Amino acid sequence: MAGISPWAVKTVHKGTVSSRRLFVIFAHKRFLEFRAQNVVRLSSAPDGNDRLHIAPVTQNKPTAKAVTISKAMRAYMEQARAYDDKMKSEVADFEIGKRHLANIMGEDPDSFTQEDVDRAIEYLLPSGLYDKKARPVMKDPYEIFPKKKAAQFGLDGRPYHWMYFTILPNYYSALYEITWKLEALKDLEDQMRAENRQDEMEGQSFNTASSEWVSLQALKTKMVENIKEKEYKHFVTLMERLASHPLSAREKDFIMEWRVLLQSEELQSAVPEVEVEEGGRMCATASGTRKSSNAIVKVYMPGSGKFNINGKDLTYFSQNLYRETLLLPLVVSGLLGKVDAEVDVELGGPTGQAGAIRLGLSRALLAFVEEDVKEKMRLTGLLTKDPRKRERKKPGQQGARRKFTWKKR
Repeated sequence: MAGISPWAVKTVHKGTVSSRRLFVIFAHKRFLEFRAQNVVRLSSAPDGNDRLHIAPVTQNKPTAKAVTISKAMRAYMEQARAYDDKMKSEVADFEIGKRHLANIMGEDPDSFTQEDVDRAIEYLLPSGLYDKKARPVMKDPYEIFPKKKAAQFGLDGRPYHWMYFTILPNYYSALYEITWKLEALKDLEDQMRAENRQDEMEGQSFNTASSEWVSLQALKTKMVENIKEKEYKHFVTLMERLASHPLSAREKDFIMEWRVLLQSEELQSAVPEVEVEEGGRMCATASGTRKSSNAIVKVYMPGSGKFNINGKDLTYFSQNLYRETLLLPLVVSGLLGKVDAEVDVELGGPTGQAGAIRLGLSRALLAFVEEDVKEKMRLTGLLTKDPRKRERKKPGQQGARRKFTWKKR
């Protein structure tokens, strides 16, 4: 009796409805259900007959259930929105400042590049500070402000990273990868020793003499995590184990991801080429600058310690201070009295010319010394250009720093 209306059931039980009447009731019930699910339309055909068109009803599917955002994700989205708003404001201020700076320098604001900005800042805000990080700068905000860490979990609050709950997922995943690579090298070493292939292990160790581990600050920036000093030491210790393995050269690329080249390694391209003259005498040429002075130094080896500076010897400089400045590279490299030098220097005063000659002489001597001596010269500061210059006079002042005498009346 399923599908029959209560009234029909009641009448059947009473026995007051005939079978024909009951059939009509059932048919009407089915028709109502059919019409609820289909569209019935009657149309006239050209032949005069009526045709019945039946089409299913297109019901709108129920909308998807609203996604519930976790509290952690909502908090992160608010922080990310605040960070984006802050960066947009900083970028807008930077663009305005760059246009003002271009107008001050009398250049086109639309074609004012970052190099022009640096040059303008150096001119308008001169600084005698030696450290470049302490000097005034005007950079893109995305280069100044630290990066915002991306979301570590989805809208449902489930983390993406499998080490999310360690608080430092990138750090601990790096430790896991280092350990995995170290164990793989140990297994390979055991296999080679078992197969009596120790001779293949020779020369497979990684040489770390020309590089050093990244600093704590660089590691924080790379992992975008707040790493402590204790955790940094543990990371370096584990990397040292990997680098000291007899087969560590197989993981050279991975190790170099966490190391930086020393300055001496970067200066390899600056080492001048050694030329051989007709008499078999070797020579190397290099240039140096200091303030507004420019010097071209040509070193001959072997020699007797002679200097030719614009046609004169060391008496070109009247004070011993400048003469000692020239001889310092020869003393550090151990080539004093073993080479000769010809120098062409121009512009500037004695301080600038002596500094330019010293830098050019130090660079030229790199062609005749060993790697350990190059490192010694680098640590002494002989291969570093001195960026100090005379500070210019400021408008509204009597000099670079000196102010006009203040008078009350």
